[in-house]
Amino acid sequence: MSDFFERVTQISSRSKVAERQALTEEATKTSVILPFLQALGFDVFNLDEVIPEFIADVGTKKGEKVDFAVKIDGKIAMLIEAKPVNAKLGDVQFNQLFRYFSVTEARLAILTNGREAWFFSDTDEPNKMDKRPFFKFDFQNFDKDQVEELARFQKPNFAIEAIVEAASNLKYTRAAANYLRKQLEDPDDDFIRLIGRQIHEGSITKNVSEQLRPAVQAALDEVIRDRIQDKLGVAFSGEKRAAAEPEAAPVAETAANTDDIVTTEDEIAGHLIVRAIAARHVPVDRISIRDAKSYCAILMDDNNRKPICRLYFNSNTTRHVGIFDADKSEARHKVTGPQDLYQFTDELETVIKAYL
Repeated sequence: MSDFFERVTQISSRSKVAERQALTEEATKTSVILPFLQALGFDVFNLDEVIPEFIADVGTKKGEKVDFAVKIDGKIAMLIEAKPVNAKLGDVQFNQLFRYFSVTEARLAILTNGREAWFFSDTDEPNKMDKRPFFKFDFQNFDKDQVEELARFQKPNFAIEAIVEAASNLKYTRAAANYLRKQLEDPDDDFIRLIGRQIHEGSITKNVSEQLRPAVQAALDEVIRDRIQDKLGVAFSGEKRAAAEPEAAPVAETAANTDDIVTTEDEIAGHLIVRAIAARHVPVDRISIRDAKSYCAILMDDNNRKPICRLYFNSNTTRHVGIFDADKSEARHKVTGPQDLYQFTDELETVIKAYL
């Protein structure tokens, strides 16, 4: 897996270069898409594995081409349509993929611009490509779990039934997550009635539904907050155990420990809370902590030029948190402790997304 991760990292570097220099679809194919297929284990110079400009006549339409067809064991396994790296995949038309999907053996189709790759299958209707991708991979912003998902498409691992089953699971998981996210933000009447039938005796009339709505919303917030607190408690316990059993530090670091900077438990807790808030948008290991004498900084990518917030927790009487905006202007707010960071979830998410 580490070897595959390294290959994907190399594709990521190519994608970033292509975004600056590749001006055409052909340049994108050469610089990113063909190396991507190679990273998956396919021989791009072997026409028995990768067929460029693949032709499959559809009805009265003759001579139309899809950019690549990938064969495994002599059968068409994947169709790939390429777009220029500066094209937004959500805006492009990919009609060839839809048409060719139904007249070939392929059950997998990839739309890519060298910046992202969108994966489609036929989980809704057999032999008909789904309108929505079941998996999206961003070559320039990914984590270990996403690379593990991408590894399913390597030639040595390729098992179409397992891929389609995973695609179906991902589709339903994504749909359920989207539904629950919508209910968290603004629960609809059906959701209120569903909960209401479990907690209210009698009919759920419109008036009853409106009376229950704020209670349901508050309960959802409480459940999410408790789940986060539970996870933070586990992580925080791990931090304290690690602190209680320090490894022997190299002699060269001894001098650095003589300064007066001590990262407190509240600062560690604040860091973990910001990580929890950021987890909806970025891998949590991108949220770093860097302590100083007067404040504790929470940064994106451990980069001073990407400040998220500062924790002013050193005073025994008055505490503040400084929240940065997209222009890196800091606004200070009085708080009682790290738990108050949840009050600034929207502001924290805004600055985090600004650095993506």
